[in-house]
Amino acid sequence: MQRQRHMPLGYILANGKIEIDIKKSEVIKEIFNVYMKGSSIRKIAEDLTDKGFPNANNKPSWNHGSIGRILENTKYLGDEIYAQIIDEETFQAVQRQRKLRGKQYSRTHKINNRKKESIFIDKLICGDCGEYYRQYITNGGKPEEEVKWKCNNHSYQRKMKCKSLILDQEDIEDMFISGTNTLLSRMWMLDRGKKEKTPKFNMEIRVIEERIKELEEKGMYSSKELASLVFQRAKAYYDISKIDDYDYNTKKIKEGLRDKEKLIEFDEDLFKRIIKKMIIYKDGKIEVKLINGITMEEEYK
Repeated sequence: MQRQRHMPLGYILANGKIEIDIKKSEVIKEIFNVYMKGSSIRKIAEDLTDKGFPNANNKPSWNHGSIGRILENTKYLGDEIYAQIIDEETFQAVQRQRKLRGKQYSRTHKINNRKKESIFIDKLICGDCGEYYRQYITNGGKPEEEVKWKCNNHSYQRKMKCKSLILDQEDIEDMFISGTNTLLSRMWMLDRGKKEKTPKFNMEIRVIEERIKELEEKGMYSSKELASLVFQRAKAYYDISKIDDYDYNTKKIKEGLRDKEKLIEFDEDLFKRIIKKMIIYKDGKIEVKLINGITMEEEYK
């Protein structure tokens, strides 16, 4: 995950000195408290987003990564620059809880991996070099096992080659959830690429077919006009098939999203049903491409 390069949420610069932002520090405390009470990181992110509370980038948009970075930020314990917001006992209890939940998730993830291949294979593409992303596993089979997704060109002979983003499972899931929620709030997007098979278009094909028939009846099989008409006919039918394909895939997407108001948890079946690919750029831009060709742009935080 990318680390914050700015002042952590909960602090404010006043008169050249970093002080505690009372209102925002209360939210930091609440994040630690509700996590210890059993709430998931994703649920906390969902609640803060719904309330419109601004994150560290001053945007009312939270995800698994932004909450996780708060829970692991040692600056909240206080140091020579930052005043203490979270007491040592609470902070360490949260770290133990995160480690325990991480092991539980890891065990479940390993079991699932034994049963089936990851659904992200051949779906993630590096936007900078064009290579597919693949899984990199460290400490395989151990409690501290980590699974990361990197561009296949990320390293060569132990040297970094492509500086694309490194993602974990939850990063990818968060981007899908965010993109899907954007789509659910703008369903009109699904019809913006729609084209109609107009009577004029169908008439054009009919005229081409009739002229081809005339030339064939005259035995003009080697004429340049016939060759050109055959090409035009093939292109016209291809255009029709693309229109039909768009309509069919758009219908599949709409059926998958039916009765859904907002996605909170990752939906594997929906991902497989509507996502064609996700293109990941090193500057943090993510293009989520649907099976009908519509593209939504997300930002990796």
